[in-house]
This record gives sequence, C-alpha cells and structure tokens, in this order.
Amino acid sequence: MPLPLNPDMARTFPPPVMEARRWLDGVTFPPDRPLINVSQAAPMEPPPEGLRQALAEAAINDPAAHLYGPVLGLPALRDEVAAQWSAAYGGEIAAGEVAITQGCNQAFCAVMATIARAGDEVILPTPWYFNHKMWLDMQGIAAVPLPTGPGLIPEAEATARLVTERTRAIVLVTPNNPGGVEYPAATLRAFYELAQARGIALILDETYRDFDSRAGAPHDLFADPDWRGTLVHLYSFSKAYRLTGHRVGAIVADRARLAEVEKFLDTVAICPSQLGQIGALWGMRNLGQWVAGERAEILARRAAMTAGIARLEGWRLLGCGAFFAYVEHPCPVAAPELARRLVREAGVLLLPGTMFMPEGDPAGARQLRIAFANVGVAGVGALIDRLAAFRA
Repeated sequence: MPLPLNPDMARTFPPPVMEARRWLDGVTFPPDRPLINVSQAAPMEPPPEGLRQALAEAAINDPAAHLYGPVLGLPALRDEVAAQWSAAYGGEIAAGEVAITQGCNQAFCAVMATIARAGDEVILPTPWYFNHKMWLDMQGIAAVPLPTGPGLIPEAEATARLVTERTRAIVLVTPNNPGGVEYPAATLRAFYELAQARGIALILDETYRDFDSRAGAPHDLFADPDWRGTLVHLYSFSKAYRLTGHRVGAIVADRARLAEVEKFLDTVAICPSQLGQIGALWGMRNLGQWVAGERAEILARRAAMTAGIARLEGWRLLGCGAFFAYVEHPCPVAAPELARRLVREAGVLLLPGTMFMPEGDPAGARQLRIAFANVGVAGVGALIDRLAAFRA
C-alpha cells in the first residue's frame, strides 16, 4: 500500500525548469550547433575572484563560518542591507527590520507562512512566477490570477475587484519574472495604497532590482513612514553577485512580522548559510562598480533581444527587461509542443507560457519566456537566427 500523500502537494505541478531539462534526454547537439539554453535565469559563471577569495579565507580562517548563526542572519549583513536600502529608497529601514534567508524563494515561503493559511487567497498577476504559485498550491492557499493584458502591467483598479474577505496579500515582482517589465512607480504606489486601505499585505519581490534600466529608486514606498505593516520587500543576492549555489536572500518587513518569520526559519533551516552571507556582505561592500558593469552587459543583451525579436516575422515582444524576454509566437502549434520541437529541431531550450499561466488560459499557448541573461550579445544573435530559420 502506498504511503499517504498530501493532496495539496499532489496537485502542484512539477518544477518547470526541471521538467524542461528532461526534454534534453536522448537529444544530441552537433558541435556546429550547440544547445542554446535560455530556460533558467541564473548566472552560469562563478562569482568574481575577489569574492571567491573572501569565501576561501572565511572557510579556512573563520571558525564561526562553520557553525550555526543567528536565525535571522548575520548582524553585519542585516546592518549593511538596512543602510544601503535606506539610502537607495530614501527611507528609514532598521537592521531589526531585515532578515536573511536561504535564497529569495525561502523568503517568499517564510513570509507567506506568516500571512496566509489553507483556504485563504493571494492575488498573483499573470503571467506569474511559477514557484510562487507552487508554494500557494502546496499550502492549500488559492492563487487568484490577475490578468495583466498585452502590456504585462497590472492595474490596482482591476485588482480591487478581486479582493475578498479571504484575501491576505498581493504579490508583485518587478522587474518582472517572467515578463521582464519594470513596473512604474505610480503602479506600485497604487497597489500599496490599495493594500493599506484593505488591510492586506503588499509583497514586493525585487530580486532583479540591480538590473533595472531606470536611474534612481524604482519607487518611493520606503519613504512613506507608514510602510510597516503593509509592505514586505524580498530580495536575492544570487543574481547580482553570482551566489546562486550559496542561497542568500533577504526580507525587509516590520519587526513583528519578522518575529513570526523567525519561527518558520528556525524550523526549516535554523540559519542561513554562513559562507553565503559572508560572500553577500563582501559583495555589498566591494562590488558596486562590478555590479554596474554586469548591469550594463544585461542592458546590452536586452537591447539585442529587443532588436532581434523585431526582425522575426509574426513574433511580438510583450515585455523585455532584467533577465527576461516574454514573447508571443506566430506558430500554428501550442507553446508546449513548440518548446519541445525547438529543442530537437533548433537546439534551443526555453519555457512555454503555459508554465506561467493558470491551467487552460489560452494566452499561455501563444507565449514563450526567453531567459537571455545566460547568453551574450552574440548568443542572442545566434538565438534569433535559429528562431528565424525554424519552421513549425
């Protein structure tokens, strides 16, 4: 007799990136046409040498780097985040309002565990970040889809009509995953005011903030003295400092919320990776110019992607920014089949829009996500050439 299975876990879809990797099984790629993998938005190179040296020195010379640390993270890193975020956003954030987590996905899960329980509702704009949807499914929390339309920018007015007595939070990701769009400051302000008026949380995931194309702060929400109790901010150190394997993320929220978050973190990880935190702190203190160069490179790839999609007949760019392009394809087959065929026939691995949309939503069948952060400008050009040559 099989062991019992939580039905909420059973109804959650498989991890999309892992599912897509299985499409590579049994497929060979000739030397003159290697695989172009634009399925996952994660740096594929190690951190810069200075950061790696800092990690090595800590591993050898700092005994505390191998022990349990504070559940909410190293005080020095919390101090640094508070200081830099206060300066960047023009607000006041205290170290006690920062928690460090094992990556940004854990930050989301930890916060959501303190906000909603089975039977509650959380509003997610579509196309949504699939790991957010998966966590809500596994907890028995209803993910209420908020269609964003062809511009991929959600509207607070439309969202207000979705709020019920069971709504606990609205989740926004900007720059967006999967859409790439950068939400205007006015949009974020409107959502903040809606959440505040309805007594629900606004969870703002800014994992890709370091690659925003705009100068200055992307919003002024932390400048509002009443942000505490409404705004919860999430961040990842993985993208800016190439620390994906070390799993370091952050939460900014009021102290009462973090006291509840601490309960969750203590039961699932006890503390974040000490070495990962040491690397993140070193990066924040020493890699400002290097990150600026990384941002410039990503913006160059973004420009190449925008120009490339424009020369593909029938293709339409819905959003492009940070690590992503989100496109509408003209092919006579649905996106899931198209994505599998592109692996075999064009040597391209990308994700279909159905992985980011509610089941049965017809828009997903016409859409694809291209994570171009893993290929240079020349790689973007090669990708566009293969898509142009492909015949469905």
